[in-house]
Amino acid sequence: MGIFGLFALLMLLAAYQMIKGKIEREQLQPFRPLLLMTQGLLVGLLTGLVGAGGGFLIIPALIASTGMKMKNAVGTTLVIIAIKSLIGFGLSDARTLPIDWEFLFSFSALTILGIVLGSFVSRFVEGKKLKTGMGIFILIMAIFIFWMEFVSA
Repeated sequence: MGIFGLFALLMLLAAYQMIKGKIEREQLQPFRPLLLMTQGLLVGLLTGLVGAGGGFLIIPALIASTGMKMKNAVGTTLVIIAIKSLIGFGLSDARTLPIDWEFLFSFSALTILGIVLGSFVSRFVEGKKLKTGMGIFILIMAIFIFWMEFVSA
C-alpha cells in the first residue's frame, strides 16, 4: 500500500510538471554527465522500488536536464525503456519463470503497432499539447491508483 502511495505521489508530481511546469526549455543544455548519471540513478531507484513508471519519470528528467524537446524525449525514453526491459527480462524472468511466448509475441506486436501509429499521429500534434495531454493522462492514472489503493480497498 505504501509503495502504491509513493507511486501515485510521484505520478502526481510528474503530472503537475507536465501540465503546469515549465520543464520544456526548447534549447539544448550543455552536456552535464554527472547530472545525467545522478538523474538516471534516481529514476532507476524509484522505478525499481515501485516496479513501474519509468516513462513518466524519464521524460521530465530528460527535458529538464538536457533541454530536449518533448517529442525527442518521448523517443529517447522508448529506447531507454526497451533496453532496460530487455536487460531485466534476460537477467531474471527469462531464466526463472515459464514464459508464455505466444502471448509475449502477440503483446509485443501490438505494442510495436501502437508505437508506429503513435509516431505517425505525433507528427500532427504540437509538442506543448503532447506534453499537456501526457500530464493529464498521468494525473488520471495517479487518481485511479490512489482510489484503488486507499478508497475502494
